[in-house]
Amino acid sequence: MLVETTLDDLAAGLGLGTSEVVSLVGGGGKTTSLFSLGALLPGAVVLTTTTKMGSERTGEVPVLVNPQLGELTEQVGAKSPVLVWAGVDGRKALGVSADDCDRWFASPRIDSVVIEADGSRKRPFKAPLDHEPVVPSSTTTLVACIGASALGQVIAESCQRPERVAAIAGCSTADLLTPERAALVLTDSDGSKKGLPPGAQFVVAAHRVEQVQRNLVAQLADAVARIDAGIDVVAVAAQSG
Repeated sequence: MLVETTLDDLAAGLGLGTSEVVSLVGGGGKTTSLFSLGALLPGAVVLTTTTKMGSERTGEVPVLVNPQLGELTEQVGAKSPVLVWAGVDGRKALGVSADDCDRWFASPRIDSVVIEADGSRKRPFKAPLDHEPVVPSSTTTLVACIGASALGQVIAESCQRPERVAAIAGCSTADLLTPERAALVLTDSDGSKKGLPPGAQFVVAAHRVEQVQRNLVAQLADAVARIDAGIDVVAVAAQSG
């Protein structure tokens, strides 16, 4: 089913509750979603990554580096999320372990954890390598992100790991990423569903959807539904201005 929303209503669009571990995987929109959900989810929210992210990307929230659990639970509160990194190496913030995320969520003083669990080198779409993504076992919702700009473009030019994308989609890297091919990757256990814990919700988020891309995203939702009618495709409108 196609669900249309905005960043300001992203948590509702994704069908999130009041206590979640949200792992963001795939391509475009992960970091934007991370900070948007930090502002939208109720209670005490921890934001983090299990991969790497730019150390300048703080979302103007407090940052803790390699905190002990007690320090984290003292700092996190209902008024503002806290961003946690394992360390900083120049312009790169280093990710925490999946076990850390599981331990934080088990704390009675932390309501939700939102994780950027994958990297895509700023490409709007990808398929993972064997060691990717790093998804905590406590994940309640796995969000597969795709930048709408990838649809209709040449796979080799628009995707990270284009050989992986093409292999799952059954085509060449010189072919276009049609909605049907994207749907195959998004719904494959070696593609965007890789690492999905048993019982977790899985949802696709198409980001930065311009008016001219709405038809392609609607086609993507139809193609996903033909494979698995239980998977929603959430179209997140591009921000104006």
